[in-house]
Amino acid sequence: MARMITIDDPADPRLDDFRDLTTADRRPDRPGGRGLVIAEGVIVVRRLLESPYPLRALLGVPARLADLADDLADHLAGAGHTDVPAYATSAEVMTEVVGFHLNRGVLAVADRTSPADAVALAARGRVLAVLEGVNDHENLGALFRNAAALGVHGVLLGPHCADPLYRRSVRVSMGHVLRLPFATLPADPPWPGSLDLLRAGGRRIVALSPRPSARPLPAAGLAGGRIALLLGAEGPGLTEAALAAADEWVRIPMADGVDSLNVATAAALAFYAARAREVG
Repeated sequence: MARMITIDDPADPRLDDFRDLTTADRRPDRPGGRGLVIAEGVIVVRRLLESPYPLRALLGVPARLADLADDLADHLAGAGHTDVPAYATSAEVMTEVVGFHLNRGVLAVADRTSPADAVALAARGRVLAVLEGVNDHENLGALFRNAAALGVHGVLLGPHCADPLYRRSVRVSMGHVLRLPFATLPADPPWPGSLDLLRAGGRRIVALSPRPSARPLPAAGLAGGRIALLLGAEGPGLTEAALAAADEWVRIPMADGVDSLNVATAAALAFYAARAREVG
């Protein structure tokens, strides 16, 4: 079992991994800082326990830690060690430590692993998502959740994307960012030249764009093929360079007066179209 430790003092240094989660220059999940992975809530913590990220500690109210007792025991047995503290405290102490009221009642922190190799990820799986400039953490988390639900095999990050392992992205993804492979495309060749990595084996690079000249999604014939779906930031969309590098453009037909969808929603429709023949 984990080491269950009751803590009543919010200043206890053993809680530093969980401290000041709303303070930008001290957040422990910043890649340039301590670079920790933070999971919130029982469901997301369970997915962290199932992931390859090495667990450091948990913090929660006693009832939520009890909900996770069996999952934590299984994780520790599989990892071959028991030296992971689970800090039990009150909701009031948690609020003071993390900087906001945590309705979900439990947090877990883990170390990051070595980044995935973009070349290897580009060569595997049938359907991949490739992102350019998706810099909103909640949109990114929702996109990962949709990708996991709809059978996407991996996500490749182009320039100016947010960090998928930022706490808010992990939470909005419901922890699926911890299980879906992702990697950052290399800087050499520079974007969008790095998209050439994806063309091996006849993979089509399909850019989602609302432009009238794009082919309507229902007529694009995405199901069953080797596809890389290229998605841009909500608002500006894909750059002209990225669009020019794609093999084809696809648009989602919409009612008059509506010019675009949230990027995670648009991605979900494209992901479904790419696997529609596989859905029971």
